[in-house]
Amino acid sequence: MTASPPPASLAPSPAQTILWTDPQRAEVFRGWLAAIAPAHRLLPDTVRLASADASFRRYFRLDTADTAAPTRIVMDAPPDKENSAPFVQVAQLMAGAGVLAPTVLEWDKPNGFLLLDDLGRQTMLDVIDPAKPDASRPLYDQAIDALIRWQLASKPGVLPPYDRALLERELSLFPEWYIGRHRGIAVEGKLKERLDRSFKLIVDSNLASPAVYVHRDFMPRNLMIGNGAALGVLDFQDAVYGPVTYDIASLMRDAFLSWDEEFVLDITIRYWTAARKAGLPVDEDFGAFYRAVEWMGLQRHLKVAGIFARLTLRDGKPKYLADTPRFIAYIRATASRYMELTPLLRVIDEIEGTSAITGFAYGRV
Repeated sequence: MTASPPPASLAPSPAQTILWTDPQRAEVFRGWLAAIAPAHRLLPDTVRLASADASFRRYFRLDTADTAAPTRIVMDAPPDKENSAPFVQVAQLMAGAGVLAPTVLEWDKPNGFLLLDDLGRQTMLDVIDPAKPDASRPLYDQAIDALIRWQLASKPGVLPPYDRALLERELSLFPEWYIGRHRGIAVEGKLKERLDRSFKLIVDSNLASPAVYVHRDFMPRNLMIGNGAALGVLDFQDAVYGPVTYDIASLMRDAFLSWDEEFVLDITIRYWTAARKAGLPVDEDFGAFYRAVEWMGLQRHLKVAGIFARLTLRDGKPKYLADTPRFIAYIRATASRYMELTPLLRVIDEIEGTSAITGFAYGRV
């Protein structure tokens, strides 16, 4: 589900064979599409796969006879595996916040089919050149603008809380799936003790941050390049109400590309400055804020390493595990900075067979 629609003068795209594991579901889909086609000027014969993600959702693209909106997106989200209600809710919240997100045009709730407008085919990740950070700054400025709009719309009690229970469940993915099942190491004894101690520190630190709306996967792969100044935002269905530090940590400590520390600091300062000006609840001291961002990023990296191992071992999607070295590097870099995270650093070095990083560390002992 990703960028610029083709020129309207082009002929409709040829349909592709869409594979269905359930023939009955395929038939229901075709019937639903035929039923809504006239109202939206859809061309059902042009349906083709647009993308699939780490969940059970799939996205199709199809052409229309409407020159103002030449393509649309269909989400295929089997209701026994995916709950589409949060997607619909957050899409409405984002629109209300002035953030560009897909509009839900039709929703077959019982069967899990949604018709969406198409934000295009090109993601921010597609156009970023890590070797040219200066050229990437305008895109990150647009991302910051979207993020601040989203956070300014925050209200308690609207989205699920990013509370201690959820933070702990996320962290538990790392010992279960990455250490135990992927690395084949028993999580017991000294290793478990070190992890438990470190995880408590991480959760306590993250819960100390003020709460806002959290996208939870705010990164270039989910930001769409359009024709205007605003970036489109996708993959927001897991949004919660939690630490203000999370989404900027996600943006700058990406699952699929890494930046030098200088650039990470630059963009984080840009966000922090804009957030303070907007009245968001970020710490007045940048050093304290950056520490909180790093600890929030550590939570995310441990979680994602566990998820990527699970995607490989349980769901048969091995491509994700190839990116885990990036997350292990993030974890080691952050753990090496803070003395109280030395036990976590020792765990990582033990399971990865690496040598401990030497150098200064800072933070409260």
